[in-house]
Amino acid sequence: MTTEQQANRPVPTLEDVAALAGVSRATVSRVVNGSPKVTPEVVETVTAAIAQLNYVPNRAARSLATRRTQVIALVVPESTARVFADPFFASIVQGVALYLADTDYTLNMLIASETHPDKTRRYLMSGNADGALVVSHHSGDHSYAHLGHSLPIVFGGRPLNKSKPGSYFVDVDNVAAAERATLHLIHQGRRSIATIAGPQDMPPGVDRLAGWRKAMAAHGLDQSLVEFGDFAPQSGTEAMRRLLERGVPIDALFAANDQMAGGAYSAILEAGLSIPDDIAVVGFDDDYYAMTTAPPLTTVHQPSVRLGATMAEVLVKRIAGEPVDHVTILPAELVIRQST
Repeated sequence: MTTEQQANRPVPTLEDVAALAGVSRATVSRVVNGSPKVTPEVVETVTAAIAQLNYVPNRAARSLATRRTQVIALVVPESTARVFADPFFASIVQGVALYLADTDYTLNMLIASETHPDKTRRYLMSGNADGALVVSHHSGDHSYAHLGHSLPIVFGGRPLNKSKPGSYFVDVDNVAAAERATLHLIHQGRRSIATIAGPQDMPPGVDRLAGWRKAMAAHGLDQSLVEFGDFAPQSGTEAMRRLLERGVPIDALFAANDQMAGGAYSAILEAGLSIPDDIAVVGFDDDYYAMTTAPPLTTVHQPSVRLGATMAEVLVKRIAGEPVDHVTILPAELVIRQST
């Protein structure tokens, strides 16, 4: 058959499949929708007919029948520039997409900060998606949690406001991981350990600072060497310059993510100091920033792809009505490289 003939060939219908399989239209519909009320033999016959005809189920018709859109929305409350520059978001999307590839769900990505927040909420509540995944939420983004009463929602990272129970989220133990990273520096004999903390309106920024403080307090070390960044490289450079300008000796640094650690490298080197001889550095994430710095960066490995896949898995189970835990914590491991 020529390409032109294929293009002009009528699109196969549910009735065509039923006629070829020798069953009723209703039976084909049950097979397409995964009904358990069909015998394996009939499923095999109908599936063979579908393959022979290259039949594609009508998604709109299925949505009317099942009241499902087969769409999952991924909401990212960040700027477009941040989303496409940060490897964390790329890994999350990769994990979500890999998991959904084996399901009937399609992924829609909403960069919420590029629109009025109410527009995103209206989209979610207007029946356009069966559920939503929300990543990198700030303190002002908790309005999405209220939608959980009407729409299944899973957060990537714990909600900042712990007083609001009932949220479903997937995360790593940021406090414990940051504490372990800081203890590594302490065990290396470092005593004047600074930190570049993340934004304090975001759970990772709050929790990783808390982990650093916990390790420092346990060893009676000074906790005053704190500066803040926004998780971007330039903010790490500027924060490290401010730390060095204090004139207080610093022999180690824990940065709340690899991008800020990489930015801190620039300030350390421009000050004529070396890594790790003068200042040992530990980051957090284990993304490509950690592997492209010189020397390679000691960092906490955050399983971002797995985090995205687990978020999707939890949401799909919630949509299906299956029991799932409200909180899923994934392991984070310290990867030791030449920066310490």
